[in-house]
Amino acid sequence: MRNFEHVWYACYGSNLMEDRFLCYITGGTPKGAKRNYIGCRDKALPKAKDSFLIPHQLYFAKSAKTWSGGAAAFVKPKQNKEVKTFGKIYSISQNQFIDLVKQEIDTEKELEINLEKTIERGYLDLKSNAWYNRILFLGYHKEMPVFSFTNAEFLKNEINTPHPDYLEKIIAGLRETYQLTPVEIMTYLKDKEGILERPITKDLKKLINDTLSE
Repeated sequence: MRNFEHVWYACYGSNLMEDRFLCYITGGTPKGAKRNYIGCRDKALPKAKDSFLIPHQLYFAKSAKTWSGGAAAFVKPKQNKEVKTFGKIYSISQNQFIDLVKQEIDTEKELEINLEKTIERGYLDLKSNAWYNRILFLGYHKEMPVFSFTNAEFLKNEINTPHPDYLEKIIAGLRETYQLTPVEIMTYLKDKEGILERPITKDLKKLINDTLSE
């Protein structure tokens, strides 16, 4: 891999909302969350940001203490070119990306991520049972590599409903990044596993409208 000073980090969950994501960089507790993030050692703000469509299917699974037991967002590990998950990319340093992963898998141990190998193979599995233990290479954007992370498996037996506080971040992030209308956001979210045919679908329209009216 070329010696990129910066890479793109691609998100698809609550980090779509920039204020939420910056807690990973500078530290802090996002509104509605129950976890304080230490931030990166290098607290320089992202040099750029952009929208980015991810060819992996979005779904919700597991039970996150950070979000009162609601599900977290994942993308299925297998690429599907017919799928378009609305993502957002931030230009951060390689060291910041590693610190970001360390916070996501909740470890203070030194972590080595071979980004060159990740590019060659398309993914890299970490030696960890953490929720986000697969680094994904999603191609290039403006000549810089794009990386994200998810679980190495599709967690079909752990599908769960996201907490409204968590969904609010995603809804706000979708508006912030793509200027989607309430109807477009509803159409996007309503059929995702963890939301589809769950009680929250009855309240989703109101949640979207309330979030976007704030």
